[in-house]
Amino acid sequence: MIKVGIIGATGYAGNELVRILKGHKEAEIVHYGSRSYVGQRYADVFRNCTEIVPEECGDDNIEEIADKADVIFTATPQGYCAGIVTEEVLKKCRIIDLSADFRLKDVSVYEKWYKIEHKSPQFIKEAVYGLCEINREDIKKTRLLANPGCYTTCSILTVYPLAKAGLIDLSTLIIDAKSGTSGAGRSAKTDNLFCEVNENIKAYGVATHRHTPEIEEQLSYASGEQVMLNFTPHLVPMNRGILVTAYANVKKGVTEDMIRKAYADCYQNEKFVRVLNKGICPETRWVEGSNYTDVNFVLDERTGRVIMMGALDNIVKGAAGQAVQNMNLMFGLPEDMGLDLVPMFP
Repeated sequence: MIKVGIIGATGYAGNELVRILKGHKEAEIVHYGSRSYVGQRYADVFRNCTEIVPEECGDDNIEEIADKADVIFTATPQGYCAGIVTEEVLKKCRIIDLSADFRLKDVSVYEKWYKIEHKSPQFIKEAVYGLCEINREDIKKTRLLANPGCYTTCSILTVYPLAKAGLIDLSTLIIDAKSGTSGAGRSAKTDNLFCEVNENIKAYGVATHRHTPEIEEQLSYASGEQVMLNFTPHLVPMNRGILVTAYANVKKGVTEDMIRKAYADCYQNEKFVRVLNKGICPETRWVEGSNYTDVNFVLDERTGRVIMMGALDNIVKGAAGQAVQNMNLMFGLPEDMGLDLVPMFP
């Protein structure tokens, strides 16, 4: 039985970790860490856990949690995990960080985009980027896992097969993405109030969104060339979901069959990536509450461009579900254990 500690258990991703791990037959949550709700019953904070989680919220003392846990999930803001992780902690247990603290290999890029100083750059080199479909073997061996972001997971999985196969001109790549409001976290913010979000859609972080370098870095690894792209996120009035629509020029001679084969080669054995049949566009409603990512494409022969599409649940495959998938790999368990979550509809 894997003993699990969660720091940030009272955020959206933290509560989703609790929901998933409560159905995991090889995991036991031994600590519900929360800076804001210490001493309060977890089920009083999230009443979906009434008569399911009797424990109280504890503090966020990572050294003490590491003494009783085999793995600690840090579902915390950027900069937090980097400020508390130590060699002593990593000798005791493994860390799965849901923030961006260890996703980028260049400290200067991290500090430029996140506007904070990195507190533990000595661990960046050994941290493994936890996109299971791409880095599975490295994930199995690591003690420090950088869980990818929601926008980045959807964007990378959508574009990756064509970048890896060299079928598109990556200098022409544009990614348009839309997210539900849960992606902004549970903290009170005026821009996320009902009256601000309802009946509205808006772009934000235009040309400055901090997931941009993460997408560029991973697609650069896939393609073997330096990638620079436009990424524009949008906020839409729904609770969950990411929808990505990406555009790029195809290289000369590339056909629809070649593109279809590239997706099949990458994902035919991947349980959590579903390549849809021709003519079916991914929709967030068909992945909600699940760990699946749906992808597809349309080749526009008139313009010589391919339109790549992807959809996932930003709190599951985009955060907690992917973190549990990584935990399974790190501890030698079946990758899908605890993640047989059929999408919810309606």
